[in-house]
Amino acid sequence: MASSSCPKIPIIFTLVSFLLIFLPATSHAAVPPSSGRRNQTLRPQQELNKLKRIRSYLRKINKPAVKTIQSVDGDKIDCVPSHLQPAFDHPQLKGQKPLEPPERPKGHGSNESISETLQAWLEAGESCPVGTVPIRRTTEEDVLRASSIRRFGRKIKRGVRRDTTSSDHEHAVAFVNGDEYYGAKASINVWAPRVTDQYEFSLSQLWVISGSFGNDLNTIEAGWQVSPELYGDNYPRFFTYWTTDAYQATGCYNLLCSGFVQINNKIAIGAAISPRSNYKNRQFDIGLMVWKDPKHGHWWLEFGQGLLVGYWPSFLFSHLQRHASMIQFGGEIVNSRSTGYHTSTQMGSGHFADEGFGKASYFRNLQVVDWDNSLIPLNNLHLLADHPNCYDIRAGKNNAWGNYFYYGGPGRNSRCP
Repeated sequence: MASSSCPKIPIIFTLVSFLLIFLPATSHAAVPPSSGRRNQTLRPQQELNKLKRIRSYLRKINKPAVKTIQSVDGDKIDCVPSHLQPAFDHPQLKGQKPLEPPERPKGHGSNESISETLQAWLEAGESCPVGTVPIRRTTEEDVLRASSIRRFGRKIKRGVRRDTTSSDHEHAVAFVNGDEYYGAKASINVWAPRVTDQYEFSLSQLWVISGSFGNDLNTIEAGWQVSPELYGDNYPRFFTYWTTDAYQATGCYNLLCSGFVQINNKIAIGAAISPRSNYKNRQFDIGLMVWKDPKHGHWWLEFGQGLLVGYWPSFLFSHLQRHASMIQFGGEIVNSRSTGYHTSTQMGSGHFADEGFGKASYFRNLQVVDWDNSLIPLNNLHLLADHPNCYDIRAGKNNAWGNYFYYGGPGRNSRCP
């Protein structure tokens, strides 16, 4: 009910409002300073300092665009000249231009998808000009959802399954190890799993791994994820990640730091994938391949129907300058237990592996790249689920799908309290 008299506005509030108005602004809409924060109470001057740091960070990562495309899902996609993308802020890349595409692995044919899956921003019928790369614009709201600017765009805890279940990261994965690997390829079924807590995520990806599981862990990662904290919604989004020190100080998601060099003007890393699969209905998947260029040693990424997205320069890594020692495929969720029991965040489709096609999520046509730059089928595939009553995995092999597996689950249920 509205009051008939106007309340007195505290002087400190008026001062903060005045200062906010006259702060140097970016081209992105501001949000209330309290948005997306966990149990933090900052004094007005601290709020102003934080917003100044955020705006300085945004000026650094949001590069000047020759064109901006408004996506149907609310994203703004900036078409940035390729030589101005964040990668070229790196001291070892300054002044350079993207490399020419390398030779693809032998045995690499067209990427057959059950149905073609692209990205939502392309549905408007616009695209970025040749010579530019599409980059999802980062906003103040995006950064404010993170616990700090330093942690924005970073995996704070380990994202690779190892021999312990003490972490809040849970996996259902298939992996190969014990050899030298120079890449991996798979088609990954795309869903929109429910994520029940803003600070949890659900993803499906491939990992290219080397080093120990200590501080020297090197990984290259690509797939799709639902992450309300990172993106502010529940859409499955194409993502990449890398680290050379077990997620401590190096690496980031997508193009949120200097590292990955994009060459493609049709794929936006971090943009929503559309369409998605539906239960007992049409299924959609994306083809992904990561491989090491034998000539220059860089790790390249391909998406969908033969679209080369770009590459991770070899100098970013220590162990991965040579080769990978493990390839991993599958799903990962975060179980924060914020309500005191296991999360109901779904993995994959949210259904267990034994439900099969059209119900459970899958990976198919699993392959690795060998020393001769040839794609070969997997031998000695291992399966592992941290908590099989919450999320499980089941593998098979046939002529149409090669090596494949179903995986996932609903999280909390009668057997997963």
